Amino acid sequence: MTLLPLAILTLLYVPFVFSLPLLSLNGTSVVTLDVAYSPFSNSTRSLWEIIWSCAATLFACTWTAIHPNIPGMNEGEIAIVSRRLGIMMMALIAPELMITWATIQFISARSTAKDFNDVFGAQLHVARSDHSDMGESTATLLRELLTPDGMNGPHVSASHIAGRKFRGWTVTHGFFAWMGGFMLYVNDEPRATLTPKELLGFVRDGSVEMPVIVKPDIEDRSKGDALSKGIAILQLAWFILQLVTRYVQNLPITLLELDTLAVAALTGIAYGFWWNKPKDVGRPHAVYWKATLSPPSKLDNDKVDAIFSSQGWYDIFLTCIYPLPSLMGGEISNSPRAVHSRRVPSVGGYDMKHSKDHRMVILLIGCFSAAVFGGIHCLAWNVLFPGHAEQMLWRVASLAIVSVSASIFLQSSYFNWRKKDSFVIRVSVQVVSFFVYIVARITLIVLVLMSFRSLPPGVYDTVAWTRFIPHL
Repeated sequence: MTLLPLAILTLLYVPFVFSLPLLSLNGTSVVTLDVAYSPFSNSTRSLWEIIWSCAATLFACTWTAIHPNIPGMNEGEIAIVSRRLGIMMMALIAPELMITWATIQFISARSTAKDFNDVFGAQLHVARSDHSDMGESTATLLRELLTPDGMNGPHVSASHIAGRKFRGWTVTHGFFAWMGGFMLYVNDEPRATLTPKELLGFVRDGSVEMPVIVKPDIEDRSKGDALSKGIAILQLAWFILQLVTRYVQNLPITLLELDTLAVAALTGIAYGFWWNKPKDVGRPHAVYWKATLSPPSKLDNDKVDAIFSSQGWYDIFLTCIYPLPSLMGGEISNSPRAVHSRRVPSVGGYDMKHSKDHRMVILLIGCFSAAVFGGIHCLAWNVLFPGHAEQMLWRVASLAIVSVSASIFLQSSYFNWRKKDSFVIRVSVQVVSFFVYIVARITLIVLVLMSFRSLPPGVYDTVAWTRFIPHL
């Protein structure tokens, strides 16, 4: 299964391998050579090696960097892999949206951990201070002897009891809770995944027990470890090192390699926000509803949103694009498949309130990431393309991404300050900005694919590593 994304990427680029010269980052033009001429020796590399190097880097920076939410309990491997492939393709096409999504999840996870620590951590501190003159094990034994269930009397509140079982939450706990880590069971049957707010409320009123799960237990459920993360980082570092050394030795670099560097840089930022998020967790932690209480009438994740049941053209359009607003911190929609599978939405896993409260911070990070993406493409500013039109298109598209990204943030800041401005004006300005941005991104993709029609001979030369070894 892990070779599937590489095969797809390779097949995507094969049809475009047929004639247009490419680039040398030192600003010099080179004589183009048809791609059919792909020399192979100890001092050269083949076209397939170039594609494979880019594909391996893209794979390491997307497939291994993406931390999906917990899948449904009855979902098969094909459904899980297909959903992850879809997220991976979105990361390749719009990596800045992955950064926005990861940023919102990180903010929600951090805030959730703080909320639980504020509520139950203080009660745990009080419970321990009540017996500060004796060891913790002695205090625990004393509480158990006082009453069978460990309570010091019938007047003790449910939240106070939960505080005694609380072990402190980290950002990893917050991530785990928002990605669907706690499944509510009613009468020993799974009902739906709980949001952190629902879990906090049910624990405080005594409807469920406080889940006792420490960070090592969550990390044990995670399939991502330091080794897998290290391999992805090493692959990216090796790719960047090759590009830098090729520039130092005045060897041309393909547009595909430059675009791969831009995508890798952005996915690396998302990787940083997801560093403490558990990866590829298979099943949630069970939370049991007390049998003596009436079950909850409704939960956030057990109802399908109205847009999936409406028949209007606008609602049908929303059902096709609903993942995009979720990635940007907009409305999170529960699809029928997510509700049936008892999981959180694939591109959800965060609190809408946190998204609104930190909207400008999230927008700043997203716009900065997009500007970095365009700035990396500007490295080919002085490259001599086969035609002046192609060169101007590349320059305009790269510069448009940088300028529009800054413009979107400035517009949002202004409209946030001038709240009296017309809603139509706000929407119109931002729609035009997004349209220009999308056209610029498509232009870069087309130019990258067209570049494989013909490549300069120097592209196939490998780096002479012996030049970097000190010698007499």
